Amino acid sequence: MFATLLLSFTAQRSWTYIYCAIVTSSSIDDSLKPHLTTNSLRSTPPPNMSSTTTTTQQATSHIHATSSSIPRGTATTSMKFYSPPSDPTEVPYQYIAEHQADYRRNYIDLDHTVTIQDARGQESSYRSLDEHAFALLPGPYKTDSNINWDDDDSIKTYYYPHINQLLLEETGGKEVVLFDHTIRRCHPGAKRSAVNRVHIDQTPKSAADRVRLHSVDPSQAEERLQGRYRIINVWRPINGAVESNALAFAEAGSTRAEDVVSIEHRYPHRTGETAGVRFNEGQQWKYWSGMDEQERILLQCFDSANIGTRVPHSAFADPRSDEGAKGRESIEVRALVFG
Repeated sequence: MFATLLLSFTAQRSWTYIYCAIVTSSSIDDSLKPHLTTNSLRSTPPPNMSSTTTTTQQATSHIHATSSSIPRGTATTSMKFYSPPSDPTEVPYQYIAEHQADYRRNYIDLDHTVTIQDARGQESSYRSLDEHAFALLPGPYKTDSNINWDDDDSIKTYYYPHINQLLLEETGGKEVVLFDHTIRRCHPGAKRSAVNRVHIDQTPKSAADRVRLHSVDPSQAEERLQGRYRIINVWRPINGAVESNALAFAEAGSTRAEDVVSIEHRYPHRTGETAGVRFNEGQQWKYWSGMDEQERILLQCFDSANIGTRVPHSAFADPRSDEGAKGRESIEVRALVFG
């Protein structure tokens, strides 16, 4: 455990610094440093919350990559889904050791063939987190040239303010607290690669634990837990349009409650939870072909106001990708959204 400062950005556009205890692990970076910049990274004015006109105009001005190496249209592929432990009395678990050297677990993955529909061209139909648990944001958003994706401090200084503002605008929340981010690179030797297993990052228990972890004191935590709180990931590529290992995500309404299974993540110093997802034929899978650096996906992992609006997701191997296709590199920033 160590003490640090968390950055909270409210709907009134004021910065608040929260002193709290953070638990670190080799796979989660919970540290945040104060950020003094409030510049927006949006290349055009943000959309009006009451209208989609501005967003539509921005989207039509965004010229997407047309490389022949980018697969388009419906994809049929195999994805890995949760299968329970052989001993039905055991709680599903996975050990996460320092340096990621120990990944023992008591459950397995099963491959299932799925059809994944391309959402390109249908962005306006997928803007509601309350309905789909994901939102496709065409932007265009610009990338600040000052960002060094290999430097956590650079990311927190130049990219986090954009994520704060984006989430306030798109969710209508009153306060955003960013608690970590992950860079993934799909090439040999990468520290973190794409996750090729269908999962949900949070469970009701782990979401409530996050609120407590990132609050000033128990009193503030309990007050926050009485209101609406969500955990939302903001996902995007960082090395141009995605040619391989694209991100698939399922419609929240097509995932049954019994499909979602809590899995203990056992770290040396604490136990957290994520969720595995069982396969069912009714799940409706989407991806956003050729997604580029100017676009964003919001992935809602938990919503206290509607437990059922959470989005299963996974990278997938597209058999149509060229053999020499560029490996996907991406960033996901995780946030608590209050109100």
